[in-house]
This record gives sequence, structure tokens and C-alpha cells, in this order.
Amino acid sequence: MEVSIRQLRSNDLQYLEKMHTGIENDYILRVYDRISSGSSRMYGLFIDEHLASIGGYTIFAEQYVMLGRMRSDLRYRGNNLSTQLMRYIMKQISTLSTIQWIGANTQQNNISARRVMDKLGLTAISTLYSAISSDTSILESDGKLWRKVNDLSKKKAWIKKLYIQTGAVFPYECYYAFPASEKLFPEEKLVQWSIFENPQQDRILITKQDYKREYYLHVVYPWDDLLKQAGLWETISMAQQELSIKVNTPPFIWIDLSPSQVHSLPNNHPFELPSPWLLYGTGQPIE
Repeated sequence: MEVSIRQLRSNDLQYLEKMHTGIENDYILRVYDRISSGSSRMYGLFIDEHLASIGGYTIFAEQYVMLGRMRSDLRYRGNNLSTQLMRYIMKQISTLSTIQWIGANTQQNNISARRVMDKLGLTAISTLYSAISSDTSILESDGKLWRKVNDLSKKKAWIKKLYIQTGAVFPYECYYAFPASEKLFPEEKLVQWSIFENPQQDRILITKQDYKREYYLHVVYPWDDLLKQAGLWETISMAQQELSIKVNTPPFIWIDLSPSQVHSLPNNHPFELPSPWLLYGTGQPIE
């Protein structure tokens, strides 16, 4: 039995299509060209001529690597193939001079993936629920809309205070959160993102457009007082309506919630709350 590992190219899709992963309508097959080129790479572990395990990574903001897309053929499971493959991938990443943080995001109920993360020496650093809803009006309380912050220097000041100085985990995109550094917040991103400030000027709300097969208003709010800030949910609904006009379709609201934020929600909250995501990583990025 000959075992080999190599980077997968565009013409290797045929091998993926022959794998027996037990996953119906696997999104990896649909987006294979995108996740195997550009800032992303895919690798395969072959047993003889059969693709037995796959995995890969994507680079974000020049210095962050997110591992993922692990799949193994059911006929070869139980042989630690994913661990062997991901160790190889991490060695490849170690040759990239700009990378300062390596991590992975997996759901809490994905026990097999969590075992691989442990074997790779990665540590769970945060837990976030991907709370998704098409309509959050039930949480509104007739509060006044928050004021939009247009001054770039004030946006930078808020981001520096909340994230850069603390290294707190920031939801950079839907599914992808990272411990904060200046690299996550280039000016062009801050110009695109909307930041709203409450009347007391001690809270902000960040909203941004994202697309993951559907359009989302990606909401970031790092405090636990989700239901105590008048106008918060009215402002979120307003931002959702504005995005709906822009993309010509009703977007979903996606807000990444900590366990304490989830516990603060009422019993009749409007969110879908699948198994939370555990962010694993090598630690803080080096500045």
C-alpha cells in the first residue's frame, strides 16, 4: 500500500468526485476551483491511486490561516488519515513567512474534527453561536435609531479600543473569526463597514455585507446587553432593509453570539442556533 500526499489542482476534481464521504451535495465539489486556487489550497492523501483524505486552508488578511475542509473516504476511516494530512499541511504553512496565526473553526458536535485539532496542538480559544434570522423585529422596542459613524478616525478609535488593544476575537466574515490585529482592519474595510453609535456613545454596532450562498447582514455587537439597549434592533432592521435594496433580495441577519449572549435571549427569540463553533488556534498573532 503506497501512501502519498500532494497539493490538489483543478484537474483533480475527478478524484474528489469518487470519494465516499457520506456527505450529500457537498459544497466542496461546487466551489472546488475557488478553494484550490488564489488564497486557498487543497491537499490530498492518496492510498495507491485512491484519494482517501482531503483538507486545506485559506489565508485571510495576509497573516491568518484557517484550516478546514477535512473529508475522509469512509472506506479508509479509522487510520488517522486526517491528522496525518493536516500535519503535512501545517508544515507547508510553516514555510510561509507572512503567516503569524494558524487556526481552525469547527462545530462543537463535530467530535472527530475536534480530535484532529487536539492532535495538531491547537487550542480552543472561543465559542461562538452563528445566530441566523430573516426577521428580528420581535426584539425591537420602539427605540430610536443609532447614529451612523462616518468619521474614519472615530471608526479606527473604536476598533482599536475594542479589538486591537485587547486581541479579542473578531468575526471577520460569516464562519471566520480571528483574534484581532491591525491587519484585520484596513481602511478599505472600515470604509465599507457601517458602524453605529448609541446615544450615550458607549456602545457601537458594526454591520457589513457578506455572501455565503445567500446574502447576509453580518452583525457584530460585543456586549451582553442585547435586549437592554434601546434602538439596537431597530438599527439592525434598518441596516437589513438598506442591504435588501442594494442586493435586490431580502438578506438574512447573521450575528455571532457568545454563550452569555445566547443565554440573554428570550425564549421566543427569532434565531436559528445550530451547534456552536469552536475557534482553535495557535495563539495571538505576532505584531
